[in-house]
Amino acid sequence: MQSPFEFNGQEIAPGTRITTDLALPRLNSRTHLAMPVHIIHGKSEGPRLFISSAVHGDEINGIEITQRLLESKALRKLNGTLLVIPVVNVYGVIHQSRYLPDRRDLNRSFPGSEKGSLAARVAQLFTQQVIARCTHGIDLHTGAIHRTNLPQIRANLDDAETARLARSFRAPVLLNSAMREGSLRATAADMGIPTLVYEAGEALRYDEVGIRAGVEGILGVMRALEMLPRRKPSRRTKIEPFEAYASLWLRAPESGVLRYPVSLGTRVKKGESLGLISDPYNSAVSVPLISPCKGVVIGSTQIPLVHEGEALFLIARFTNDLDDVVDNLDVFEQRHQDEDFLEEMK
Repeated sequence: MQSPFEFNGQEIAPGTRITTDLALPRLNSRTHLAMPVHIIHGKSEGPRLFISSAVHGDEINGIEITQRLLESKALRKLNGTLLVIPVVNVYGVIHQSRYLPDRRDLNRSFPGSEKGSLAARVAQLFTQQVIARCTHGIDLHTGAIHRTNLPQIRANLDDAETARLARSFRAPVLLNSAMREGSLRATAADMGIPTLVYEAGEALRYDEVGIRAGVEGILGVMRALEMLPRRKPSRRTKIEPFEAYASLWLRAPESGVLRYPVSLGTRVKKGESLGLISDPYNSAVSVPLISPCKGVVIGSTQIPLVHEGEALFLIARFTNDLDDVVDNLDVFEQRHQDEDFLEEMK
């Protein structure tokens, strides 16, 4: 049996779970705010994993993923310690905004500073109280406002342990992604803590397939870490993640209205048209949106009104046969739409 886990001035006995609040700076109305942290401390020793969500306040998919995770019966057999933070950016969620009231991006403010901006102070609190207490992490995100993402893992696949965990998540796409200065993931990496970023869906919307895949993926990582018992092999078709070695945004060459856009998961060829940008005042005038490479669309805009230079489609590039990638995406979609999937996850 492992020792008690101390957090936020509380001692958590092995085999118990609690919810505790990390105090945040008050609103200008003097309203008190707190960041709730759910902690499940297993009886046996093991890794300490954090699951963070809503670092961007309008990315709410992760909130539902964490709720379903906390309801999972699988956690009754937990080894190690699980810290779940459904809402990191409490201020942003209140205002349905990506940012904090000081207009800063929390995910560019890590590791933070005790005497810095509001964003820096929240980042510093999370870094010291959560990241520094853990051995591994998973950060849940969606596309930005009016953009949607295919379920995907972004991680440093050049690191062996991070790559192992990324594959165990079994998202259909693994993107070898460079670290962004000031991000939660970069800060965790600097502290020697392998961390995955899961992207799925769009801001301010629930995406059921992305949510189901997120819960399944987290449990898969926990099994790979031996925090949970291994499952019996499923008869279902196995999802094999494909690793993308690069990605690029295709930007609008002109301002106008995007017509006939391709959908997420579409295989594209170099030189292929992914849509037309038309003059809204003269439909006879249009410019084709040409793909500069072959790949698969893993992110796209949700609004057809575009300005020149605006990012419209994120194309992932693979060394694998693209037909295999797209076939795998179809299997992934069907699997997570199946209502029997919910019973299997319990």
